[in-house]
Formats: sequence, C-alpha cells, structure tokens
Amino acid sequence: MSEDPIALFDAWYAEARETEINDSNAVALATADADGRPSVRMVLLKGHGPDGFVIYTNRESRKAGDLAVNRHAALLFHWKSLRRQVRIEGSVSMVSDAESDAYFASRGRDSQLGAWASDQSRPLDSRETFENRFAEMQARFEGGDVPRPPHWGGYRIAPDRIELWQDRAHRLHERRLFTRETGTWTEGLLFP
Repeated sequence: MSEDPIALFDAWYAEARETEINDSNAVALATADADGRPSVRMVLLKGHGPDGFVIYTNRESRKAGDLAVNRHAALLFHWKSLRRQVRIEGSVSMVSDAESDAYFASRGRDSQLGAWASDQSRPLDSRETFENRFAEMQARFEGGDVPRPPHWGGYRIAPDRIELWQDRAHRLHERRLFTRETGTWTEGLLFP
C-alpha cells in the first residue's frame, strides 16, 4: 500500500493547476507563537520537493516571528474543484540566501518594490502612508534592479506528516496518512 507521498502530491498538484481557476498554489499556513497561540493565513507555495515545501515572506512579519520561536508549522491545500485536500506538518528552516535571491529576482517589479515598502503585519495608520512609501521605493530604485531586502526570504517546511484527503459520497471520505521517521515514509488510513 505504501507509495511516495511527494509523488502523490505532485500528481494532485498538477491536476489542481489545470482545474483551479485561481491560485492553485494557495495554501493555508498555520503557525503558533511561544505561548502556543495559533495563527493561520493564506500564502502561496513557490517550490516543493522531497526536502520540503517553500514559501516566501517578510522575515519581520507575524508568521516569521512565530517561526522564530516555534520551528513547526502546518500547511493545508484545499482544491475544491477536485474535492481534495492535503495536510502537511513538519519542521521549518530558512532557505538559503541564494535561493531567496533567485526567487526574489523572478518576481514582478511592483511585488519587489512592495517588499521594501511594507512593514508586513504591523499597524498601518492609513493606506496613503503605504502608497507614499511605495512611491518612495519606486523613486529609490528607478532605472535599476531591485535587490532583495535583507528582511525578506524563504522558509522550507520539511514534512513529517502528509495526509491526502479525497471526498467520497455520504461523507465516507478516504484519508491516507503518511508519516516519516528516520527518513522513511510509512502509510496508513484514517477513519473519515
């Protein structure tokens, strides 16, 4: 019964990219702070493979603060068009500067400028303040490349649990749970 859960994810993800109208790479990221208070938000998956699932963010944001004190996170993909979801839990590490630089360089210019202009997750007195800061960044980097801000980069969630959930009639769903210990995946089923 055992299969590679990353290969199964790849197949489901490829299908989702064909059937989901918007953001098939949208994933809920759950973190917890030092007191165990949970927080969840939608982010975009920007890479994945056997070593983990990669997202990028401002490293001074609330999620980054949570990850600094609690290096465990959970991801949830929900592909309504396929009636499937994938739950992933694991430990978190920062991706290398080189990997962060490469991804940042691939972003649209306005997204790059926004990374400089935004104090992500912190209080904002007015939209005008943010728009003024964005205009300042446009002027600052006019005519040149926009480098990656030092406070911006990627995180990799290395999975130790992956659950693939498939909708079935009458709520008799199929749930396959993969757990990894010492580098080896084992598979089991969960009651719906």
